[in-house]
Amino acid sequence: MRVAVVGATGNVGTSVLGSLAGEERVRSVLGIARRIPNLELPKVEWEAADVARDDLTDRFSGADAVVLLSWLIQPSRDLNKLWMVNVEGTMRAARAAVRAGVEVILYASSVGTYSPGPKDRRVDERWPTGGVAGSYYARQKAEVERRLDRFEAENPRVRVVRMRPGLVFKREASQGIRRLFGGPLFSGSLARTALMKAIPDVPGLRGQVVHSHDVGEAFRLALVREVRGAFNLAAEPPLDAAGLARAFGARTLRVPARPLRALMDVSWRMRLHPVSPGWLDLALGVPVMDTGRARRELGWEPRHDAFETVDELLEGLRSGADLDTPPLSRATGGRWRVRELLTGVGGREP
Repeated sequence: MRVAVVGATGNVGTSVLGSLAGEERVRSVLGIARRIPNLELPKVEWEAADVARDDLTDRFSGADAVVLLSWLIQPSRDLNKLWMVNVEGTMRAARAAVRAGVEVILYASSVGTYSPGPKDRRVDERWPTGGVAGSYYARQKAEVERRLDRFEAENPRVRVVRMRPGLVFKREASQGIRRLFGGPLFSGSLARTALMKAIPDVPGLRGQVVHSHDVGEAFRLALVREVRGAFNLAAEPPLDAAGLARAFGARTLRVPARPLRALMDVSWRMRLHPVSPGWLDLALGVPVMDTGRARRELGWEPRHDAFETVDELLEGLRSGADLDTPPLSRATGGRWRVRELLTGVGGREP
């Protein structure tokens, strides 16, 4: 089996490559990214391509399956660029796969595709996928899912699988995550648990995380099993302020959502960080997911629980852990993070 992985150099992409390398039914993998990394992995060859502009049909020729992972979170201040890559680019890649005769497409969706839902009970994959209105990320994820509905109806022979993970973390992705969500002014020393004396307790803020390696395994399992449709992916337990406070030996500090959002909005407009307040809307809105289908039909069991996953991310932030790919490398931000500052902190790509 030959597999093409689009967006192969990021947090999830590098984990998917690692899982595919250990799958005996996969003989070769084509890793596609805008910038070819120095990273060498078993079975993997690299090719540069941009999903928004370049022809992908020839690159997919001979592939049995295509994994669609390419997605921009930054620049958050250029919504047109994000739309062209995330929505139009994803669907360009899906159509190219059909032209190349590919019969399996695995797409990285997200918990963010879901409409607002409950935090005190779990929802399965049948929950509405309308996104959260205040989040550009959620709106775009939901739009891709709507287009995939039509795509599947028009191409019934193509087996389409949609993975919907919670927040995805791993140690080696810490610098990429810091760059996307913390920005150039964020110091890794702030990730020391000894400094976490109080955990903000925002009413309604309860969510799920999952380790990147476990997501990679879910993609591998979906590739080799005859499954279709959506799969929720998350580690146990769901996280809230009380649980994190117990884990870190801290106390909780009640913080109302409205003034917190206003503060995020002001600091974002001042370019102190690259994350718009829509991310708080997303976190408050999305439901808690039931992962039963992935466990039953894929045989998927995450090896890392939620607290281990968060601990690993924090350790990576403290130590500066990275991988030698443009999205994950410390070097991408430049010396003293000058390249990040020159982007306008979310105004354009580095």
